Amino acid sequence: MESGRHLILFYEYVADIAERRGAHRPAHLEHIGAYKRDGRIVASGALGDPVTGAAIVFTNESEDQIGAFVEADPYSLAGLVTSWRVVPWTVV
Repeated sequence: MESGRHLILFYEYVADIAERRGAHRPAHLEHIGAYKRDGRIVASGALGDPVTGAAIVFTNESEDQIGAFVEADPYSLAGLVTSWRVVPWTVV
């Protein structure tokens, strides 16, 4: 990962995410994959064991663009995301 400023999207998931995500997971991963192929996402992954949320690291995206990403995410559309926030991250 190159140095500079990134934005991290943090998701909080429903308590039973492991049971409910199956039908939506391929579309969710494809949604992330499209942004990764374009170079707009540099890393992503689930948080917790068991999973409670996720972190997705964006580069060259505004908070508004990340909001549009969330609105189109199959997990969000399915009601699996209970909250989200964006935090700036300066990588050195």
